[in-house]
Amino acid sequence: MKSGMQIVLGVTGSIAAHKAVDLASLLAKAKCEVHAVLTADAQRFITPLPFQTLTRHPVVTSLYDEEEGWKPVHIRLADEADLLLIAPATANVIAKMALGIADDALTCIALALNPKAKRLIAPAMNGKMWLHAATQANVRILESRGAEFIGPDEGMLSCGYEGVGRFWPVEKIAEAVLKR
Repeated sequence: MKSGMQIVLGVTGSIAAHKAVDLASLLAKAKCEVHAVLTADAQRFITPLPFQTLTRHPVVTSLYDEEEGWKPVHIRLADEADLLLIAPATANVIAKMALGIADDALTCIALALNPKAKRLIAPAMNGKMWLHAATQANVRILESRGAEFIGPDEGMLSCGYEGVGRFWPVEKIAEAVLKR
């Protein structure tokens, strides 16, 4: 891993969103430049403030967030990223990415991502959602386009079921990122 790696950390609407704060902290401590992008659903679980504090960068929460200069922030981040890390990734965002739906800042970044950037996706969802044929088809589509999936893990899920769907431990995710 090179120092100063530009990472766009996409956080989606999963109960595991709070764990993404620790992930952002680990990556920032490893001298990565982490730019957090929170979906509207992610903001139901976590606020932008901890990400902004730990990464020392503004957090993108809307497609219409503005910064100085003429280039839209989502295009600038897509152009500059070495890695798009979506952690946690819901079935919803996985489906949007597979279908090319770009209706928020995160999915626009995913669609406009510089072709040299790597894509790493860490799912977190109910096991039935993960194992559903539609989700598995979407995973295969994204893998065929070069995306890599890490997880999900097995164990007790926040919905009360036991099975596959748990968010990978943040230390393992950070380790996987730093190997890229």
